[in-house]
Amino acid sequence: MTLPRHLLLAAGLASLAWPAAAHLPPETHGSFLAGASHPLFGLDHVLAMVAVGVWALQIGGRALWAVPAAFVGAMTLGYVGAGFGLPLPFVEPMILASCIVLGMLVTFALRPALGGGIAIAALFGLFHGHAHGAELGAATAFSFGLGFILVTALLHAAGVALASGVARAHPSAPRIIGAGSTLLGLSLVFG
Repeated sequence: MTLPRHLLLAAGLASLAWPAAAHLPPETHGSFLAGASHPLFGLDHVLAMVAVGVWALQIGGRALWAVPAAFVGAMTLGYVGAGFGLPLPFVEPMILASCIVLGMLVTFALRPALGGGIAIAALFGLFHGHAHGAELGAATAFSFGLGFILVTALLHAAGVALASGVARAHPSAPRIIGAGSTLLGLSLVFG
């Protein structure tokens, strides 16, 4: 009976992210704050980052920390690369794909070998990081980067906590989170 309450909570939290264009301008609100708020106000970022945490919990073992760390590490490399002007094709399509693919991995509870999980998370992290770096604008690169890296790690941890909490209510509940992420990701593509 507690499953619907947890799902309502998850849906409520996800709905907070709908204003996808509501990033704080770095020059107005300060570099760290702009960087920290950036991943919170884009549904695409929230879906992918929470899904990484949920998926890491599903894989288990060392993946619990290694998969999110791979995402954050590759995201940092993508951010630095964008700062140096290195081009990366298909950034926005890959970010949308990350919402859908990561959601599907959670939905089907796919548990690849640790290296496969790390590679998938790193691939998508690279594109998310490049997008952050390309949107840097007038912000101070270090402060902005520190803000979004910290919040990304917290979103991964939130995914782990959410999945852990709802799994106690029903073992299939994390899969429902994945299905929701997939559907919301698809709505971003076709909406």
